[in-house]
Amino acid sequence: MMWSDEELVTRSIGGDADSFNQLVLRWERPIYALAYRTLGREEDARDVCQETFLRAFRALKGFRGQAKFSSWLYRITLNLCRDWIRRQRRTPVVQTPEDVDVLELAAAQATPSESIETVIARNDLTRAVEKAMAELPEEQRTAIILKEYHGMTFQEIADVVGCPLSTVKTRLYQGLAVLRRDLSTSDQ
Repeated sequence: MMWSDEELVTRSIGGDADSFNQLVLRWERPIYALAYRTLGREEDARDVCQETFLRAFRALKGFRGQAKFSSWLYRITLNLCRDWIRRQRRTPVVQTPEDVDVLELAAAQATPSESIETVIARNDLTRAVEKAMAELPEEQRTAIILKEYHGMTFQEIADVVGCPLSTVKTRLYQGLAVLRRDLSTSDQ
């Protein structure tokens, strides 16, 4: 039987350990992806992901369901990322894996109809976007990550980051404008 997040939370609070494990399995990938896109390093993202679920487990009894469980998890993750960045006193590192063999990468990612030039161009674009994202102010970067990579609505983002809907829209549009400008100048 497929339980909703809220049903699993209720069962977890009632002492069913397997229910919390199901929540972890359901949300581990999106939470890791959010941490990775925010911090840019696999090891740090794994640590934040683990800490997110540890904190969620400890605070589960306090979860009142005013927001969706997923929004609550995203908020915990973003707060942990923010703390990590402050502790490191540096901007997030958005990086591609070291020693990537372009031919291997092309073989893994290319469809039969895709040329190696197309794959390399796409990877170059990905790196350019990652670099431009790393330059954005944290609030704008977070709004873009939640909207574009996690498919959240403006209202869900407002709930997660705890600010008015209009502020989320402004952050997103300003961030996208800066990205467009930075990416268009990097083309020339």
